[in-house]
This record gives sequence, structure tokens and C-alpha cells, in this order.
Amino acid sequence: MKRIAVYPGTFDPITNGHLDIIARGREIFDELIILVAKGENKHPLFTMNERIEMVKCAIKQFNNVSVSPLEGLLVSFLKENNIKFVLRGLRAVSDFDYELQLAFTNKNLYSDLETVFIMSSNNYIFLSSSVVREIAYFNGDVSKFVPSCVEEALKRRFKKSGR
Repeated sequence: MKRIAVYPGTFDPITNGHLDIIARGREIFDELIILVAKGENKHPLFTMNERIEMVKCAIKQFNNVSVSPLEGLLVSFLKENNIKFVLRGLRAVSDFDYELQLAFTNKNLYSDLETVFIMSSNNYIFLSSSVVREIAYFNGDVSKFVPSCVEEALKRRFKKSGR
């Protein structure tokens, strides 16, 4: 049986930390689907379509990784597609507390679900999309933190806003 997992998030924008989790997760699973969530409560900088395009650009080197939008509940997507694994990255203890709550809630909603946690690599333990957005907002160099296509998208976005 094929082991398929999803890696959900808002990816606003996708970072090299996300790509590290993706690269390692794709070694565990036969197929990995990156689910780009609407994330309206987070007030995303980029539209869902823009984030999907950035993810596509960032994962093009991986043959067993794809991207899909997530507009409803994660467990609904999982049940509809008969997927039983969720991949999540952890950076710090604060991540663990939040992720544990999510994992237990999702397991309660979908008993076949298993959440697999991967610890962030040391190089990316500090990295988050919000940190990247703030650096880019102030015209800082984000080239070490994001793929080049994301760096360009950030430059375009903040150039439009007058930053």
C-alpha cells in the first residue's frame, strides 16, 4: 500500500525551513502533498494562488511531491482522499504544544489519522514565514531563507506597497 502524507500550512511564504521538512518527509513517504491552507485568520501577505505557485516553484526538483489547495477542514480532505498521515515540522517547545493540540484534535475527528513530527534542522530552527516577511518588508536580504522565486515575489510585493 502506498504511503501518502500531507504537509499542511499557509506557506506565506514557503521557506527553506519548510523545504527541509519536505525533503526529509519525502524520504519517509511514497508521496507527499503540500496543502496550502487559506489561512484567512492569519491575514496572509500572498493570495492562495500566489502561495501555490511559489510552492510549485520551490518543489519542482522533487518527483514525489505535489501541491494542492486546502479550503476546508484538514480531516475532511484526508477522509475524502483516503490519506492517513500528516507531516508536521517542529522548531521549538512552543511549536510542540500547539502541534500536539492539533494532532489530538484531528485524531479525535479522524481515528485513522497519524501525525508524524520532524524536528527542524539546526540551520532553520529560528526560521518562520513571519520572520521572513518582516525582513523583506524592511528590504533586508532573505536569500538565505527562501528559494529565489520566493525572494523575487517578496521584492515585487513590497515594491508595490512602497517599501
